[in-house]
Amino acid sequence: MAEHNDLGKWGEQMAVDYLLHKGYQILERDWKSGHRDLDIIALDGDTVVFVEVKTRSNRLFTDPVDAVGYQKIRHLQLAANHYVKYRHFDGEIRFDIVSVIGSVGMEPEIEHIVDAF
Repeated sequence: MAEHNDLGKWGEQMAVDYLLHKGYQILERDWKSGHRDLDIIALDGDTVVFVEVKTRSNRLFTDPVDAVGYQKIRHLQLAANHYVKYRHFDGEIRFDIVSVIGSVGMEPEIEHIVDAF
């Protein structure tokens, strides 16, 4: 597996651990809707939260949150719509971003943007 894939998997696990520590219940990981995917689907109280995880080893070139542009947001919304219909969910939803900075074997810097868009 490529090094960036290892970093991404590590970052996603760090995000899951962080969310669990905050009291979220993890419903799904890497849920696919055609060629679109949702990194983490979690429950925060009665709200289904679609979490996009962005992992970087450092902030030298760009902040991870900046990688979530219009096109990515649109793909996330379409995939979330599919998930809601597939699960027949009729409650509150929101979209969060979790940014993970660091690398395997070190303590990550985690930023959680609630209701990011």
